[in-house]
Amino acid sequence: MDVSQENMSDKTKSKSGAIVKGTKGGTSNLTTIALIMMNVTVIAGLANDVQQSFYGLSSVTFFLIGGLLFFLPTGLVAAELASGWSQRGGIFRWVGEGIGVFPAVACLLILWFQTTFTFGSGIPSMSATIGFFTTKYDWAVDFAKNSHTWKVTLPIMIGWLAYYWFCCFLATKGVKTFSKIAQYGVILGTFLPLGVMTILAVVWLCQGHTPAIDMAPSALVPKWEGMSTLALAAGVFFSFAGIDMNAAHIKDLKKPNKQFPLAIFVSMILALLIFIVGTLIIAMVIPNKQINLLYTLFATYRALGATIGFPDLYLVFCWLGMLNSFAALITNLAGPSYMLGQAGRSGFLPKFLQNNNKHGMPSRLMYTQMALMTIIAFIVFLLPNVEGFVALITQAITILYLTYYVLMFVAFLRLRYQQPNRPRGFKVPGGMAGAWIVAGIGILASVFGIVLAFYPPAQLAAEVGSGATYDLIIIGLLAFVFIACVLIYRASRKHDWADPTNQFAPFTWQIEGLKKPSKALSNIPTALLSEGQNPMGLPIKKHYDKDEMMKDLPTGKDPKQGEVAAALLRKQGITEPSEPAKVALVGDPTVGVKTVSYEPEPVHTNESGDMIPQPTAADVSAAPVPTDAAADARRAEAEAKIASQDAHEYHNEAVALTDEAKDDVTLSQDAHRVQVDEAEAHEAQAAVKSIDSINADQAVDPTKPADDPSQPKH
Repeated sequence: MDVSQENMSDKTKSKSGAIVKGTKGGTSNLTTIALIMMNVTVIAGLANDVQQSFYGLSSVTFFLIGGLLFFLPTGLVAAELASGWSQRGGIFRWVGEGIGVFPAVACLLILWFQTTFTFGSGIPSMSATIGFFTTKYDWAVDFAKNSHTWKVTLPIMIGWLAYYWFCCFLATKGVKTFSKIAQYGVILGTFLPLGVMTILAVVWLCQGHTPAIDMAPSALVPKWEGMSTLALAAGVFFSFAGIDMNAAHIKDLKKPNKQFPLAIFVSMILALLIFIVGTLIIAMVIPNKQINLLYTLFATYRALGATIGFPDLYLVFCWLGMLNSFAALITNLAGPSYMLGQAGRSGFLPKFLQNNNKHGMPSRLMYTQMALMTIIAFIVFLLPNVEGFVALITQAITILYLTYYVLMFVAFLRLRYQQPNRPRGFKVPGGMAGAWIVAGIGILASVFGIVLAFYPPAQLAAEVGSGATYDLIIIGLLAFVFIACVLIYRASRKHDWADPTNQFAPFTWQIEGLKKPSKALSNIPTALLSEGQNPMGLPIKKHYDKDEMMKDLPTGKDPKQGEVAAALLRKQGITEPSEPAKVALVGDPTVGVKTVSYEPEPVHTNESGDMIPQPTAADVSAAPVPTDAAADARRAEAEAKIASQDAHEYHNEAVALTDEAKDDVTLSQDAHRVQVDEAEAHEAQAAVKSIDSINADQAVDPTKPADDPSQPKH
């Protein structure tokens, strides 16, 4: 059935005074360019190209296949989900809407553990590259290739750990700080070196150097060398992972429904450019047998620099690369913890980890993650083969991350069926068929990558040991993460960890009175459903019917949810009054359509001039009775304010009635005077007529006496 728009801004405060603002735009802390650079920082980097350079020219094919089968589906699906469910949470929001709470919590924990393992295990490897920050290249290569005593390597690793802790500290300073770092870091640390590498590669070829790979078109076809070769190729999929990570900051965009999809697509193009061009240059310059994951990139810089007589160019790019590393580390430390911290405050993390600093960042959770990274770094440091273990960790993380994306694709398909009418600013083209094709390809590619990751890569067989050991360690890591997810979720069900002041909106199926994600035909935008609601973890303040329809919903491709509400109200004849607190308006009472009252509140505007309804004192007084003294005081203050406002209104009304009464008396007196004047005028006119008649008679017979007007006539 169709019903008119219900009041979407009934903002009764919760017991803590916190409400969820659904229609409000973002905070404008993050620009589209900054988000694009943050996405590129998370996804792409020249150091990531080294592993794929093993494949030579066929790496282009692998990247294109990975782009078509995984990167493009991931970007399309993330863009649609972000445009339809733009509340805080990112992957947690999307999977929770489509599948349920536990898978949503698991996704956030997978992302958090993935970052922890990836960066923690990489710290000892970075220690081996310390020599490349000096002009002693040969010594740096020797230091990276050979093992050293702990007395030499431990101080270096501690130095890197200090650098990581400093990056974590900067990440706690808020979105504005690390978005600027990411923006300039990726430009100076990735795009500038890539541009110079491209120019020098052309010079290198023009000087007559022979590429180390077969450049014939036939070399684009990958060579089949068994499942182990494909296992390493599965790393291509993992290279494209992370495009959705910065959905954690979607509320920091001014217009998230429009900016986030645009940022995703631009980021995809730039990432492909970095992957393909960088990998080809490395593969052309460095022979396959000399490729080493630790220092091949520096060897490429040195070889290209020699073409212009400046072999120490590697040193310049090494320090510039630190800027990109700086940006990537800060972005990765901020994103997963930020999302987990937001969801955690709604009841999924212990109180100890729920704090937000003055910059809105979960600093305690971020420092906890950094502490775990430090422990992992020391564990890896004690192992005899750092490079092999890092490769093994990479494969295990690939499995975790691809599982994360399987859940996202499944949630996307379920939302297409369960919430088919929910407005989305962007939709995967092709209707349901297009949705199935895109998500189906993404799911198959992810599952394929998961299966292949269990096969030890041929190029790393010596480093990772036997296949049984390889699989056993991977299964152990996966089991650890899964058990951690289950334990944390079960603990959250047993304890009341919800923070009443959190700004995390409930799921739409919770607002619609459902116990789990189910079929709902409602076309009310998610931002409007969550507007004015209590935060997640608290009782739902305003329930909506799961099939409730919004009358005259705009059908444009980019329905901005805040503007949708205003447009609908205007179409129903509802406008913002000059004194909204004193006026109650109603919807258009069309036959067959439920009439709903609308009580607008005071109107404020954000930086862009969009109107933002704010809670009134009446809303506060209508809230459920608080359970704490502070809330009682606020309630009493609100009631007193309402009483004062009512008294003021009654006084104004009495004054107005008195003025009207005075006006009525004056008008009555004026009317009486007019009547008296009219009567006197009539009498004077009659007397004049009588005199005129007598004068006329005398003029005819002068001897006739004049009639005495005082005598009656017979």
